[in-house]
Amino acid sequence: MSHQELQAVFAGFGGQGVLFAGKVVAYAGLIEGREVSWLPSYGPEMRGGTANCSVTLSDDPIGSPLIAHPNVLVAMNQPSFDKFAPELAEGGIVVYDDALITPGSELPGAFGIPATSLAEQAGLDGLMNMVLVGNVWARAPFCSRETLDEAVGKCVSTARAHLIEKNKEAIALGIEAAHGA
Repeated sequence: MSHQELQAVFAGFGGQGVLFAGKVVAYAGLIEGREVSWLPSYGPEMRGGTANCSVTLSDDPIGSPLIAHPNVLVAMNQPSFDKFAPELAEGGIVVYDDALITPGSELPGAFGIPATSLAEQAGLDGLMNMVLVGNVWARAPFCSRETLDEAVGKCVSTARAHLIEKNKEAIALGIEAAHGA
């Protein structure tokens, strides 16, 4: 199954699961045999500081892990939205938690969803990141749905294996939100 090239930036505060979200997407690419780049970047504070990662999934060799103009942005806080949204490639999409971010101006391809409250209402506290991943997948499928679930299983540590199903539920919530459910 062939998908378009994904050049995504996941950005927010450390502790929001920014790097984990990017890792799940990158792992999905590995499972499907695609070329993959995952480049994490975080401030010295980590938890509470800024964190972001760039993920590229391609059917062709990847020349550089750096992404100047992402075609997907997952923004988990206002500073990240403000920094990366202006760099979005033409026709790209931005998915963000509308309780945490105010776009400020009309941005084509920007989709605000109540990711934190959706997660909390479903008893999935702390999984806003995976709600956003599900929402991105629904808008720009970068792998099969089965692969996405498999990637979650590969990325959650054995010490946290009890959270695998909760992560999958959070992804499903994000998908439903994209379809207006």
